[in-house]
Amino acid sequence: MEVVTPTSEADVEGIDRASVTGWMAATIAGAEPPFHFDLIAGGRSNLTYRVTDRAGHAYALRRPPVSHVLPTAHDMKREHTVISALGRTGVPVPRTLGLCTDESVNGAPFYVMSFVEGHILRDERAAAELSEAGRARAGDSLVDTLAVLHSVDVDAIGLGDFARRDGYIARQLKRWHGQFTQSTVDGQPGPAIIDRVHELLAAQIPEQQGVAIVHGDYRLDNTVLDDEGNVLAILDWEICTLGDPLADLGLLLVYWAEPEDGDQALLGVAPTTLPGFARRADLLARYAAASGRDVSSVPYYRAFGFWKLACILQGVYVRYAGGAAAGDRTGVDQFEAHVGRLGERALAEVESL
Repeated sequence: MEVVTPTSEADVEGIDRASVTGWMAATIAGAEPPFHFDLIAGGRSNLTYRVTDRAGHAYALRRPPVSHVLPTAHDMKREHTVISALGRTGVPVPRTLGLCTDESVNGAPFYVMSFVEGHILRDERAAAELSEAGRARAGDSLVDTLAVLHSVDVDAIGLGDFARRDGYIARQLKRWHGQFTQSTVDGQPGPAIIDRVHELLAAQIPEQQGVAIVHGDYRLDNTVLDDEGNVLAILDWEICTLGDPLADLGLLLVYWAEPEDGDQALLGVAPTTLPGFARRADLLARYAAASGRDVSSVPYYRAFGFWKLACILQGVYVRYAGGAAAGDRTGVDQFEAHVGRLGERALAEVESL
């Protein structure tokens, strides 16, 4: 079960209590005020709150960061649209309950969905709650669920016009490099190595293998698991689009740390270093078998994943340096140096291709 940050009834950052209460009571069938709002720990970008009503029913509310929102980022309507569409498929997602695009209600768009109870494995402590068999199952289920997501017919579920289908990596390189260059602290840009890796990645983009729904940040702690390790729901769809499915696979392998690894993609000790979790090679082989795709170009997508993560963390670092307080602040003081280390990992990967 996800740990939440205690908040007072009088002041929950990012929530206009009276206005949101009125909207929820009028919009969500069965929701009974008064509501209690808790900011869920772990969020680095869009913010998620657990909302509990008078009868004890739990909901999840998602909204953008409270400050320093970059253009094209944190689109609530986009996130709500894709989850709603996937709710009609075999992909496990929360059930959407309402979208508010009227910024006068809460200062920014937000949406409400069902709250999925289960395990979110953000660290070793959470992962230790599963047995070794459960951890092994978690890796298998994570990969199998990704293959199911990538098999969805986007036209059949009404997402055919959700985004451009071709040139995914080229579009991503442009988008994230643009966001990186805008993410400055006191006018100072991020590490120059990110610009160098951008040039190298742009020069050798693999041919895209078909069109799929790309989650964009697919990793273990963006899912909710049951006690046996099965994926109950995929969370955090804020950068989802259409494009190259191998980008999700490459990024998953960036996040998936092994016990003997040195620097890890995310600060702290990754839960996947505990006994029972699969090796990266096993995840790769399972995805290839489940999807039928050629995964020989995955090293490129790993390099891209390290680079993209560096760009994202630069934006998170700048947001907190600018005074945004809501969300998970752990390790933020280390982000500036870590962006550079991720750039170095990306450079080493792309130069080895």
